[in-house]
Amino acid sequence: MRSPDRHDTPAAGAPAGEGRRRRRRPEPTPAQRALGLLVRREHSRKELATKLAARGVPPEEASAAVERMAAEGWQDDARFAESLARSRAGSGYGPLRIRAELGTHGLDEAVIARAFDALAEAGGDDWIARARDLVKRRFGDGLATDIARRRKAADFLLRRGFDGDTIRRVTRGSPDDD
Repeated sequence: MRSPDRHDTPAAGAPAGEGRRRRRRPEPTPAQRALGLLVRREHSRKELATKLAARGVPPEEASAAVERMAAEGWQDDARFAESLARSRAGSGYGPLRIRAELGTHGLDEAVIARAFDALAEAGGDDWIARARDLVKRRFGDGLATDIARRRKAADFLLRRGFDGDTIRRVTRGSPDDD
């Protein structure tokens, strides 16, 4: 015979047949929702407002919550831009792609320029070395003799957001290679 466990017994004061009921949590405020998003990762103002709206927060309340998060230092577009630029560069994306993605977040050109400056200060802006490493890992050595592989490597780098000069130097081998 099975012994009753605590879920089989009614809660104190509850009519027989009714088990325990979970207490419903109060609906989070827009600021709490915004903070919940920001503790997971950085967000731009635009992205944060969009996510709040997707969660049913009215636009004026979402805007007020985003402003509050920015005023209290929880949200910062410059910090977001630096984090995204560093992350994308580390994942093998080029400056054109990173700049375009930062632009989709509604960031102004000064914030984007500061993100690239921070990337340069950290030594993460050697685009030729990054492109060479990507090509070597993906296509191996010997691109100089195989035109089809060179073309594929160039297309790959173009999709990744590298500029034409960098692509030419990496795939064709320029006289001023480092």
